[in-house]
Amino acid sequence: MATAVAREMAPDLAEEYEALVQFLYVAPVGLIQTGADGSIVMINPLSAQLLMPLSRDGGLSNLFSALEGVAPDLRHQAHAFKDAYGMVCEGLRIQVSAGVRGQSDPQILSLSLLKLDDTRLMAVITDISLQVKRERLLRQNEAWLNAILTGITDYAVVGLDREGRIGDWNPSIGRLTGFDGPSVIGKAYSILGPEDASTADRVRDRLFEADANGWSLDEGWQLRADGSRFWGSALIAPLHDRPQRDGQPPPEAHADRADPGYCLIIRDITDKREENERNRKAHSCDHLTGIANRRTFFEATERELARRLRSPRELSLILFDADHFKQVNDTHGHPAGDAVLKHFASVLSQTFRQVDVVARIGGEEFAVLLPSTGERGALVVAERLRAATESASVIVDGACIRYTVSAGIAVMDDSLGGLDELLKRADLALYAAKAGGRNRISCWTPA
Repeated sequence: MATAVAREMAPDLAEEYEALVQFLYVAPVGLIQTGADGSIVMINPLSAQLLMPLSRDGGLSNLFSALEGVAPDLRHQAHAFKDAYGMVCEGLRIQVSAGVRGQSDPQILSLSLLKLDDTRLMAVITDISLQVKRERLLRQNEAWLNAILTGITDYAVVGLDREGRIGDWNPSIGRLTGFDGPSVIGKAYSILGPEDASTADRVRDRLFEADANGWSLDEGWQLRADGSRFWGSALIAPLHDRPQRDGQPPPEAHADRADPGYCLIIRDITDKREENERNRKAHSCDHLTGIANRRTFFEATERELARRLRSPRELSLILFDADHFKQVNDTHGHPAGDAVLKHFASVLSQTFRQVDVVARIGGEEFAVLLPSTGERGALVVAERLRAATESASVIVDGACIRYTVSAGIAVMDDSLGGLDELLKRADLALYAAKAGGRNRISCWTPA
């Protein structure tokens, strides 16, 4: 085809065209030229190799359609870019798979999209799976250095026993949080944070991570005694010798010792929250809805699976899908469809706990991971959300749009190899819900 096109051109243009085609074919990265609507005009073999497994219909006629399942907001970003030319997105990370523990790493692609003019786009796509694996370790090191070097606006130093209970009170706790000794001593350190931000399992997880790595660092809302909140950084470091064997808790022989097992340092970093939030949204959030994106969901789920492997506990996954969403777009237009998705994301965020992971992972598909929650608990909250959605409406340009959602629930068990298999079960349950008439919840069963 390229040769035929070249024959119809003037000799000098044909020579340049042939050189461009050769460059596309030998380039060490995936290169794709598309129309403004994403229709593929030219694609090199590496791009085809990376994109073909993602195409739902087995074809590669449109870049946005090929990536709809893993980068649902790419089309929205391209259409929202109003400049005559320029970078639509640079280094957008796309989570393709979760990988299989001990067998294969998660696959992650990087995509940059450049607007050439009103009718042409150029995409560069590469596989950065190994690079991301290395970056995670680097981020941990940087977080530790930041905790040491960043200026402290205020802080509290707390001694914890080996179960994560607050062992003593000191003036720094009162200065930062307003709590007095009797209200905190003997209680889990999670009392210093919002009720839905942690679980008993999560408390133990952080102690284990501190034992395994020498420290555990987390950022989030912290509570004061008067109920007000501040954005805090909480660092836990062990004061005892680390366990001799990987994956084992501190020796039981020392569990009754009175000396503290850990030191908890809480810093008030509210003044840095705005900058941190900007960075988080740029890399971790879906551009349209503002909730976690697919990559963030996969990373969070892998962490929960690793914790479950170390310390068994319940773990549930819910997949939600907007019913008849294509009809909303066809009847009211894509802006109305976007408004529905944003409304549903807002309802999701209001319904689930802070400790749950709420994300948009596909076009109109959303996922929620519920740590320390079994099927019954997941079913209750999923039904609550389904009913809330059914009774709500979205007003767009004077039109009242009603919509419903279906959901599939799957629970992690030892027969599953990882996230991909858990997602498959939840997807089968979602299919059953839709086949059963939509606007309902279905739980996965072997049948």
